[in-house]
Amino acid sequence: MPDLSNSRDDILALLRGKRRGRVPCFSGLISVTADGLRELGYAFSEVHHDSVKLAAAAASTPRLTGFESAVLPLDLCVEAEVLGANVDFRSSAPRAEYPIVNRPVAASIADLRLNVPADLSQAGRLPIVLQALRMLQDQIGQTVVIGAVVPGPFTLLTWFMPPGSVYTELMHPPANLVKVLDELTEMLIAVARLYRESGADFITVHEMGGSPGVIGPKRFEQWCVRPLQRLFSRLPAPHVLSACGRTTGSIGLLAQTGANALSVDQLNDVAQSRVTLGVEPLLFGNIDPVKILADGDEAMIRWAVADAIGAGVDAVWPGCDLSLLTPIEHLRAMLIAAQ
Repeated sequence: MPDLSNSRDDILALLRGKRRGRVPCFSGLISVTADGLRELGYAFSEVHHDSVKLAAAAASTPRLTGFESAVLPLDLCVEAEVLGANVDFRSSAPRAEYPIVNRPVAASIADLRLNVPADLSQAGRLPIVLQALRMLQDQIGQTVVIGAVVPGPFTLLTWFMPPGSVYTELMHPPANLVKVLDELTEMLIAVARLYRESGADFITVHEMGGSPGVIGPKRFEQWCVRPLQRLFSRLPAPHVLSACGRTTGSIGLLAQTGANALSVDQLNDVAQSRVTLGVEPLLFGNIDPVKILADGDEAMIRWAVADAIGAGVDAVWPGCDLSLLTPIEHLRAMLIAAQ
């Protein structure tokens, strides 16, 4: 394995905008594997309810591969569950699967009424995640960076509705849409601050459901830019915005949100995005987490990493959350290829 003794310092400097000549390989998105869980003897469905197991699961990836980060929580449903959504932890699935919200809170945005607990630190599974972050920082925070991830405001909104209905409602937006997005933004600010106070070195906002690659640039500019600007302006730096899909033509809109760094996936033309952005903000990506990291081979991984670095990424990141089926050997190959 490469010498990564200065890994944490290098990444923290990079997140502050200071490039040190090395392109690190890490992530602010969910980075856990079935291989790592198997080595621990854990079922994925059980780790979300136990801070010790949650921290150990998150630490398994850097421990087994040398990956330069660990991230919590290990699902994107924490905030939705706090607000009343029912979460299926997939305990009966034949193999490890990410939790999903499986019952809508409201039939439409107009019907949605949010009840945010007064003390979020004691709400739902947040105490478990906060304790796991403290444990993770104590256990491995001297060598790797610790990240925390929250959904973007629009993505969080989609969890409360029947599948796809939010996108249909955008054709005739309800009068309370701005109010709902503002309320969700305020909650996410509070949660992200708790994550930072509990040991996260940086926050990633994963606006996958509200990416311009999903809802289109015009709707992203209309409904997502302002809430994201509000969110990033009130979070302590450093922070990252992750957006999925074809975002090359919208990279300027993503930069307008005020995030210190942008994470893009394999559908983004990184070289063109780098030209559009110039030097700032930082640009992370864009290794295909399924076709390359999970289902590819080591030669494909080396090529993808070299291509991303040649195109101008400041850090090699998987383009989204890891597939749980990603082989440990493939993550090691990505790390080695980045050095």
